[in-house]
Amino acid sequence: MPSSRLALAAILFTASVFAGEEYPIGPDSKPQEGVPKGDVMKFTFEKSNIFPGTTREYWIYVPKQYDPAKPACLHVNQDGIQFLAPQVFDNLIHKKEMPVTIGVFIMHGRVKADDSKTQIDRFNRCVEYDAIDDRYVRFLLEELLPDAETKQAPDGRPIHFSKNGNDRSIAGSSSGGICAFTAAWHRPDSFTRVFTCVGTFVDQRGGNVYPALIRKTETKPLRVFQQDGSHDANGGGGNWFLANQEVVSALEFAGYECNHAWGEGGHDGKHATAIFPDAMRWLWKDWPKPVARGVSPKQTVAKILVPDEGWQVVGEGYNFTEGPAANAKGEVFFTDLPNSRIYKVGLDGKVAVFAENTGRANGLTFGPDGLLYACADGKKQIVAYSPDGKETVIASDVNSNDICINHAGAIYFTDPPKKQIWYIPPPNEKGERGEKRVVDTNTNEAEGLSYPNGIRFSPDQTLLSVTDTKGVVGWSYRIQKDGSLTAKQRFHYLHVPDGEADSGADGMTYDTEGRLYIATKMGIQLTDQTGRNIGTISKPQNKWLANVTFGGADFNELYATCGDKVYKRKTQVKGLRACDPPIKTKDPPL
Repeated sequence: MPSSRLALAAILFTASVFAGEEYPIGPDSKPQEGVPKGDVMKFTFEKSNIFPGTTREYWIYVPKQYDPAKPACLHVNQDGIQFLAPQVFDNLIHKKEMPVTIGVFIMHGRVKADDSKTQIDRFNRCVEYDAIDDRYVRFLLEELLPDAETKQAPDGRPIHFSKNGNDRSIAGSSSGGICAFTAAWHRPDSFTRVFTCVGTFVDQRGGNVYPALIRKTETKPLRVFQQDGSHDANGGGGNWFLANQEVVSALEFAGYECNHAWGEGGHDGKHATAIFPDAMRWLWKDWPKPVARGVSPKQTVAKILVPDEGWQVVGEGYNFTEGPAANAKGEVFFTDLPNSRIYKVGLDGKVAVFAENTGRANGLTFGPDGLLYACADGKKQIVAYSPDGKETVIASDVNSNDICINHAGAIYFTDPPKKQIWYIPPPNEKGERGEKRVVDTNTNEAEGLSYPNGIRFSPDQTLLSVTDTKGVVGWSYRIQKDGSLTAKQRFHYLHVPDGEADSGADGMTYDTEGRLYIATKMGIQLTDQTGRNIGTISKPQNKWLANVTFGGADFNELYATCGDKVYKRKTQVKGLRACDPPIKTKDPPL
């Protein structure tokens, strides 16, 4: 633990436990002479589409120093006004220990009963706060905060706050505490400073998975302060105090800037209220300097990614991008599927049209012959393109989605509608291929692939990995000499977003060390050679992440097709093309 944080934690603990009262509040939480008092206004919001039928109260705090000509910083709190926040903000803003900040304090939603005498409201608190999906933060950003900006202070000043996440903090207690973290976790572009009090990081709606997700996922630009006490709740979902310590440990492991104050209190806000001024000072220290993205040598993704090298747009303005594949030079080709077009990304970064009227070409791969093979599903064909764009039909009357070819020239491709995997033998001495045939089909819904999609060979080309977009795992097969598949198993473990029934696993690629990179709803999830989930690289944008591949002159650039754009980012590892000679990687640690 950094010495500065040890010192702060010790000061807070000593002041709150060993003083005359259990957790006395200090002068920063009390009215002070000569300090301008901000205005607090109450409103009702009942127009949510994300949480339909709900109504809720919320309050807006506007400091006297706020000038509507300059958007203010923003603080959001769940469960209404807590921690004596308006009074604390008055004092800290006056002393310039935090920026001019508008507070929005929001109650959870309720669906009102028709008859309050005989019926109860439906309480939405657990649904909104404990869920670890992005619905609540979307509710904030798309619905409630825009509503708040339609209001005015009592003196007529309009409400305007910054849209920059570095200018925003978010807080809450108990379920509201994990809610604050979840909002920032999903949208660090909108909230970078988090304060949680007795946060419910236990299994009420999946919050107990956060320690693992934090450790595995690419570190985000967040600053987090947690408070909890040794007498916090201990129930069927877990032990709150232990869970909060697990989260802190995970944050430290992943390189986050984090702080905490542990006490002896229970599941209440007494300790948090006492330390709230100091927590706010710490969260807002150095503002407006941006909160930095941490780096940890312990994280797998940190060993793969280049520090401070984020996603860069390669091309944009397409309809739906898919099928990235690299030739031997490292030039990357991708499809704009609905527009039946294939593009080429040169080593100079310039994007040019390679082929038109491709029959809705989807998955792409290069063969050992240097040809670009494509799943032309709109024409029910597998086709190959020469370097000058000349097209040759390889197979007809097939559905196809993604494709791979090994060094011997054997072709495998997926057929999602019929839930099948096809095989086309390599060419013989005369250049002739044998008949295509199905090598796996889903005859049992409970034991097979419901939507076979991405398909790739292991580095030694003895195993075939296949994703199931509508499933929750990736599958592995042993490849036989005749092209048939055996030893079929659910193999690659994937995380599934909260509230979703599937991983959304799509295309994938390998690096030379045997790690598999799988495009999913949660980002690019990595598995090792044992199928263990070892990391997640964040999506370039919040759209469908269709596929990934390595390219560039040194094959150390990771390309991703995501919605209407294509992205790339530098890595510290090198990628592997299936058509290149097989390699044997090191045995994985067991």
